[in-house]
Formats: sequence, structure tokens, C-alpha cells
Amino acid sequence: MKKNILWMIFLCLMIQIVGCTVEKNEYNIIPYPQDLIELDGQFIINNTCKVLYSGSQSSSFVAQSFCDFIQPATGISIDPQEVVGGDIPEGTICFYEDSTIKGIEGSYQLEITPEKILVKSNNSVGLYYGFQTIRQLLPVVVESNEKCNNIDWTVPCATINDAPELSYRGLHLDVGRHFYPVDFIKKYIDLLALHKMNVFHWHLTEDQGWRIEIKKYPKLAEIAAFRDETLIGDGGTSNPKYDGKRYGGFYTQEQAREIVKYAADRFITVIPEIELPGHAQAALAAYPEFGCVGGSYEVAKRWGVSKEVYCAGNEKSFEFLEDVLLEVMDIFPSKYIHIGGDECPKDRWNECPKCKNRMYEENFKDAHELQSYFIGRIEKFLNKHGRNIIGWDEILEGGLAPNATVMSWRGIKGGIEAAKQKHNVIMTPNSHFYLDHYQNNPEKEPLAIGGFLTLQKVYSYNPFSEELTKDEMKYIIGVQGNLWTEYMPTSDHVEYMAYPRACAISEVGWLPFEKRNFEKFSIRMKRHFKRLDLLGVNYFNKVLMPKASVSKVEFIESETLEFSNVSFNANLYYTLDGTIPDQTSKLYKEPIVIDKEGVVKAIAINEEGEESEVLVIKAVKLQFIEGKSAVGNSKGLNSKLCLGKFSSCDEVDVAEGDYYPVLNIQIPNNAPQYNFGIVLEGKLKIHQNGLYKFRLGSDDGSMFYLNNNLVIDNDGDHGMEYKNARLALNKGVYPVKFVYFQGTGGEGLKFEVETPDGSKIDEFTEFLSH
Repeated sequence: MKKNILWMIFLCLMIQIVGCTVEKNEYNIIPYPQDLIELDGQFIINNTCKVLYSGSQSSSFVAQSFCDFIQPATGISIDPQEVVGGDIPEGTICFYEDSTIKGIEGSYQLEITPEKILVKSNNSVGLYYGFQTIRQLLPVVVESNEKCNNIDWTVPCATINDAPELSYRGLHLDVGRHFYPVDFIKKYIDLLALHKMNVFHWHLTEDQGWRIEIKKYPKLAEIAAFRDETLIGDGGTSNPKYDGKRYGGFYTQEQAREIVKYAADRFITVIPEIELPGHAQAALAAYPEFGCVGGSYEVAKRWGVSKEVYCAGNEKSFEFLEDVLLEVMDIFPSKYIHIGGDECPKDRWNECPKCKNRMYEENFKDAHELQSYFIGRIEKFLNKHGRNIIGWDEILEGGLAPNATVMSWRGIKGGIEAAKQKHNVIMTPNSHFYLDHYQNNPEKEPLAIGGFLTLQKVYSYNPFSEELTKDEMKYIIGVQGNLWTEYMPTSDHVEYMAYPRACAISEVGWLPFEKRNFEKFSIRMKRHFKRLDLLGVNYFNKVLMPKASVSKVEFIESETLEFSNVSFNANLYYTLDGTIPDQTSKLYKEPIVIDKEGVVKAIAINEEGEESEVLVIKAVKLQFIEGKSAVGNSKGLNSKLCLGKFSSCDEVDVAEGDYYPVLNIQIPNNAPQYNFGIVLEGKLKIHQNGLYKFRLGSDDGSMFYLNNNLVIDNDGDHGMEYKNARLALNKGVYPVKFVYFQGTGGEGLKFEVETPDGSKIDEFTEFLSH
């Protein structure tokens, strides 16, 4: 009996202890606020709550939007009321617009106590962003479209002072290659709003399809919006196959206006893109008189860059584009109109009598200046109608139009150059923000355009280059992620490629670089995935295979191997005996010293026990190589330049070409902008024995041979990618060969060597001969 009494007392004490335990508040907000002070306690939303507003009509709109949002899941129906007399009673959520508060557009103050929630801003955008923050602090089931029972609708207490780092935070969608329904466009915009992104860049015209109704030119909808069939598989294939199915669609002007309003209601600007002077083949299929050859056009049915462009010597071409832009401006009230300006081959212009006559009359030295003239005319037309242009960084070629904003996509070079010229810049480098790139092992993923871009790399981007002064940095106004949809036939596939990488971009645009922390972001993303689940987002969430510092460990005495964890909420495990690692294997904590031949295997395993693919790294002890040549009679290398479209280095190697000497490992100065290949051959003199580390980077493919053996294979159609190799070389002279090809888009060929004493060389003139 006494024992039972003691047990009952113990149970009562335990119940009291458990009853006093308060679950720790969570602040899983993306993008994370600039300043957030966590406080104890929670505000509870229930049937007695009131929602108030004060300020302009927009504050009433935000308050109503908040009430409309919470009603389906909570079942709580609230009619917002205007603040009377300045008093904000307890049990209130108040959206308070006050012009005396200092702050940029989008800034807000949020105070959450157990008694009330107060959102304050000097602008309605800031009030709306405060709403989005409250939304993310509520239980994730608030995203449900059906009433959820037995849920405490709590908001953790906090004091938040928040503002965006950059004024332009965008996401792009290409609807030219593939067409998506209006409902999906709205969902795309909803996700931007959730992440406080404020620009939807709508890429409406392409070689493969024109997607916006223009009433003065009905054939753009009747003809240009549809292609006869679509390429199956990789766009770089030399033996293309097609599906034989007519494909296309377009948005009516009524639908476009509907989307513009839908976005505006979420404080998002829709910027339309009408590509010019290139990417025009679909439009020319409908109106061939505006091209250089005047006929034989069809809407493109495979990917890539077409040489069919608007004729720059024909006044009718400009009349057509101005008519189109007048209708576009009537639909889209945005300050900016995106005019493309990228990937405009000059082949037709260099052959066209009208274009050559224009160049002669305007005293242009080349077709690049003709492109600048083309862009400049369109810019003047848009400026006259109160709009400014945005263009891809190719608009820098031949001189930049006076008021243009540059979208830097071929790395960061174009953005830096434009900022130094005091032009506004939106950073969207293909190295970090091209969301059409693979995010996992390509062999395990749906077909994509190439590249490899992890969530961690997206998050690591700093839009402010050290090459810019503090004053020049002011011209970097924003960042944007790009979704090019050659290989995304469905809206589900678009979401799979966009998320969660778009979440990272939202935080890159919102927080200063020094305030960002990927590990903390990863923890918040884990919770955020549950929100995306309820929103029906088909996001990517696989455990990624670890990355290694080298693809093969090659050593003389010993070498260090490092792994990088590109997954979040995961640990790395490894073995040195070739067995497959698991959670009982060695936990990776620091670089591994390798001094024996064998096979190293590594794996990432997350908290749920989900595993990545196994990374396999061979360890090989190097034998010294002897040079098989003698110094040549001439300095530099012999270069073969081949013109044409190539999909591999092997095709370049056997192609016919013209020969020129070059002094360094470089693309010859007389190479065209697109569609060429080069072969560089000669001798490389090595001055000391030891381990040499080679690094070859290229956009697109490249290969490096030494002693007639392939050392680095960096082949393929891809953005700037680097590959490495190590060789033990004795002093001597070695035959070398470099093969490279450029398709379209960015170009580059870089070769670096680290010598046995640790010196790094990227200028080889004194070591080369042929």
C-alpha cells in the first residue's frame, strides 16, 4: 500500500513537470530576416482575434489577404477593420502603414507578443512581407485548403526588423521551348510571393515558339506559336530524332492581363521578354519578310541557337517590333521590358545586302556595332514610351545603350563591366543561377542541358565582386534564377528543377553575404519542405553523393584526399579497403592522407538514414614519365581553327581547318563567337622533376593530351567546368595537344599548372614551342 502511494506521488510530480514543459519556438523563415530577436511565448489565433489595418487602401488589401489566407485551414473567418483612435487592443493582428517610419521598399517591423501582433512599414510591400513572415511562423498546416482540427494556431513571439538587401529578386521562366498552363503560372507566382521575391521574368518568345497574342499580327498566334514536332533527347545529337507531334500554344492578351494582375496582387512585377534581334525564327516563320532571306523559315523543332534573326537593314523589321512592343506595353505596366539581345549570330547580317548597306551608311566597323545600333533603336523607342530595357550581357558588345540594365549570365564578367560603366546590373550567372543544370548525378536524373549546380553552390553566391569599388557595387541591383525549359516538358519537371534552389536564391537576394549560413539554412529548409509538400510542390530532395577534391588520388609518396558534403542534414562516411561504407564506417571529419594504392569509397547518410550514391576514388602511385620530344623551332603552338557545329572534341580533331600560330594556350583572336573548334599542338618544356598538377577549364568541351596520351577529358556541351589531373614528370620536352569546341552561349578555355614547388602557372609562352 505504501509503495502504491509513493508511485502515485511520483506520477503526479511527472505530470506537473511535463505540463510545465514548453516546446521551443521555431523560426523557420525563408528568406531569414535581417534581425530577429527570439522571445518566450506565443500569440494564439482563434475566433476572438481581430485583424486591423491603418494607412492607405493597400494596408486594407494586405489585411484582407491575410484573413483570406488563414480562413480555409483554420476555419476562422475575420473581417478586417480599420484602426480607430490609434489604440490597438489585445488579441489583435494589425497591419499599420506609417509614412514616418524609415526604410526602403519591402522593409517592415514585426512585433509578436502573447497579446498582439503588429506589422509596421512605410509601404504596403513591407506590410505584405510581414504577412508572409507570419505565414511561415504559423504551423505548416496553415497551407491546407481544408479545415484542420485540433491545431493550436500559434505564432512564436519575436521582434523582427527586416528589409531586402537587393531591390530586384527574380525568377525567370522560359515558356518558349515548352508551354505551361495559366494555372501553373499562377502557382509559380504564388511560390515567389511566399519567398518574398518580387519579379517574375516571363520569357515569351523563342525560336521554338511565340507565346503572346499580338492582335496586329495574328499569324504569330496561328503559326509562330506551334512547331511541327519536337526533338527527342539531347539537343547536341548529330542524328536527331523527332516525336512527330505538333506542339505549342499561346497566352491570349486577356490571360496575360489576368496574370499581371494576379502577380500585382502579390506585389510582384511581371517583366515580359520579347527576344531581339536573335531567337526570332518562330516569328520569321509567320512573317518571313522581316528576316534577311525572306522565306523558307519554320518554327524551330530542335534546341540550340538559330542563325535566323531580324533583318537590321530593313525598316519594316523595326516597324514590326515597335508595333509588337506597343501591344506588349499595353498589357504589361512594368518599368522594364526585357529585349533579350543574346546569342545573335551575325552570319545573315554579314551576307545580307540591306544589313551591309546599313553598316556602310552608319560607318560601322563590324556586325557587333550593328547589333548595338539595333538595341539602341529599340531602347529609344521604349524610353519614349516611359520604359527602360533589360538585356542579356551580349548587349555590351559594340557599345552599351545609354539607359540599359544588364543581366549578367555568362559568369560575372559582363556584370562587372556594366557596373563600372555605371549601368544597373542583375546578376544571374550560369555558374550559380541556371536552374536547368543537373543537381545530382546525371545518370540518375532526368535529361538536362548539362552542368552541375547544387543547392549549396547556389546559396554560396556573393553578387558583389571584389573587383568593384563600393560606389560601383551600388549598380548591382538584384539577382535572378533562370529556368530554361528545353528539357522540362511538364510543370512538375519545372518545379523539380526550381525548388529548393529557388529558395536559396531568395535568401541570396534578401540577406547580406556575411549574414548567410548554409548549415542554418539547411535546418530551416528541412521544415520548409513540409510547407512545400502541402503546397503540392514537386521539389528535389535527394541525398547527394559527396564531392572529392580529386577524381583520382595520384601520389608519389603520399597525397591528401578531401571530401565535401553537398547535402544538408547528412554525415559522410568512408572506407579505405574498397568495401561499401555505412553508418558504422569511419566518420569523415578531416582530410585523409593516402599513401597506399587502393580504392576509397564515401557515402552521405542523412538523419532519416537515407543514403546517397557511393563515391568511388581510386588511389594510384605514380611512375615518372619521360619526355618524348625535342624543343621546336618556333615559339608557341600551332593552331587549327575549324568552323561549324561540333558536339565533341573528336569531331574537331578530324575536321578540316585553317592553321595559325598562337603564343599561349588560348582561343585564337580570329575565332568567331559561336560554332567553331580548335586544335592546339606543340611541345611543352618541363624544367624540374616532380609532381605536376594540371587543371583544364572550358565552356564548352576540351581535352588535353601529353605524350600522345589523353590526360584530361573535359568533353561535352557544358558551361565553364574544370577537371584536374596529376602526373609525375621528369625534366624534358613533351608533345602536347589541346582540343576545344564552342557551340553557343558563353565560351572559355583555361589551362593552369601547379609545379612541384607549389608555383602556379597560367602563362606558358616561355615553355611552348612547335
